[in-house]
Amino acid sequence: MPIITLTTDFGNKDHSVGAVKGAIYKELDQATIVDISHEISPFHIVEAAYIIKNGYKNFPEGTIHIIGVDSELTPENNHIALKLDNHYFICANNGIMSLIAAEIIPEKIVQINIHDKVESNFTLLDVFVKAAAHIARGGTLDVIGKDITAIKQLIGVKPQVNSDKKQIIGYVLYVDHYGNVVTNISRTFFEDVGKGRTFTISTRSVQFKKIHESYSDAINFDSPKNKREEEGKKIALFNSAGYIELAVYKSNPSTVGSAASLFGLKYLDTVNITFD
Repeated sequence: MPIITLTTDFGNKDHSVGAVKGAIYKELDQATIVDISHEISPFHIVEAAYIIKNGYKNFPEGTIHIIGVDSELTPENNHIALKLDNHYFICANNGIMSLIAAEIIPEKIVQINIHDKVESNFTLLDVFVKAAAHIARGGTLDVIGKDITAIKQLIGVKPQVNSDKKQIIGYVLYVDHYGNVVTNISRTFFEDVGKGRTFTISTRSVQFKKIHESYSDAINFDSPKNKREEEGKKIALFNSAGYIELAVYKSNPSTVGSAASLFGLKYLDTVNITFD
């Protein structure tokens, strides 16, 4: 029985997550259900796309990923199921999948058309669960939808480069649980444009001239502990997802603050890299 993952903006206060899991168990009593996140900011499809992109690849091939963010069926927001990288995804066609599909071409995409076979208006509880159960039983995508060739793209997700290729203009893509600020500038993009040149990362009141490979890479462990610059140290690094991240070493958003609060950064704020 394939694993079914759930990613939503439902939070954990209401009944919604439990109801979806119950609906899955009614269809598949031996299902394995894994929560990726239910704390996506409401209707924040870019945040959801980032989390899905970096979460799905750790699951076995054949896993079915249900994504419930901005998923209400409307004339402009239909539902899709697709097979991509040997995983299955069920979500709204609102751009969430475009970050992944930009790098890996889907093997098959269908627009789901089983809405007349369900009774409620709770998309995940009916349409998405029915589609996931069908796939889990070995069913094909053709049975639950009609072929389409393209999915909606997120506009403006990629960073820009100025005409003389001396500056990358990016923005804040995501702020994580620790308040670390993830930019939309990938290592590959940075290296392709920078070509080994020295640089300055600038955003609001902070600047960085070095990008570390990890958080602890920024700490000089050869120095006596009482003389190290540790907690509160400002860091730029390539995170595990391959994006440039701005962080504060061992930050705590609820006490000492975080990169987001201390640097004054939020989603879509500009981050510039200038090459010498």
